[in-house]
Amino acid sequence: MERKGVAVVAVGGNSLIKDGAHKTIQNQYDAAVESMHHIVDMILQGWEVVVTHGNGPQVGFILRRSELSRHELHEVPLDYCGADSQGAIGYMFERALCNEFKQRGLDKSAVAVVTQTIVDRNDKAFQNPSKPIGSFMDEPMAKEREAKEGWTVVEDAGRGWRRVVASPIPVKIVEAPAIRSLIDNGFVVVGVGGGGIPVVQLENGDLEGVEAVIDKDFGSSLLASMINADLFIISTAVEKVAINFNKPDQKWLDRLTVAEAKQYMADGHFAKGSMLPKIQAILKFLEAGGKQAIITNPENIGRALKGETGTWIVP
Repeated sequence: MERKGVAVVAVGGNSLIKDGAHKTIQNQYDAAVESMHHIVDMILQGWEVVVTHGNGPQVGFILRRSELSRHELHEVPLDYCGADSQGAIGYMFERALCNEFKQRGLDKSAVAVVTQTIVDRNDKAFQNPSKPIGSFMDEPMAKEREAKEGWTVVEDAGRGWRRVVASPIPVKIVEAPAIRSLIDNGFVVVGVGGGGIPVVQLENGDLEGVEAVIDKDFGSSLLASMINADLFIISTAVEKVAINFNKPDQKWLDRLTVAEAKQYMADGHFAKGSMLPKIQAILKFLEAGGKQAIITNPENIGRALKGETGTWIVP
């Protein structure tokens, strides 16, 4: 098998939950099996792969369980929710990969790495928390948690009150050297779940967890740069990137340069909550020396690598 290089593939946390009726652990595992099937297609094409993943819905579930049981058990801090979800999703992906390797007669092993991501204590995001987490509350409960626990709470579109936390920019992936070493030794690695567990570095060099969430595409982009990946893939809900999305003059894009992507961003073509952070994450990777990136949906990763579909983004 010809060795193509190292690829970081970012899989969305929502991709494990097909719809509101399929949220159970078994449902999520079934979705993981499907996603990992496409990852193994890549490996058979000669790629060494690091799989990263989102964890938004899963962290929400852990927080909700913690809230519902707070009359009996200690609550789980947000950084530990991230760690819990990394372990559970990492296990799903590891098991799915191991079974897929066996079925295809591949002599490969998968390993999941609980990953910490350093953020800057002075990141402006900490002064302006904006990422909603956890369940909805009525106003009295929200105000009580704000007073007792120092939460920042906001009214969310008439649906109730929610806690919001900071979403700082990732600065360094603590376990990047370990991930690179594992890749170099032939392992398929699952890491940087949810963008990584956010930690800050204290003046004495110690690491300390913080109540924040990191954009998983930004965390994945940083990892791809730190391990000198040859390719960065963001797996999402659409086969290709479009301009004028959902409009009569919508146009799918096969290939984009950094300059073109920046122009489209300036023209407002990419939605803030969906495609914009993905494009921004890829631009960070390419501007840090990355060679190429792809955006496509999981089932088309194999075809995209052959140049048949997906949107390729290059310097």
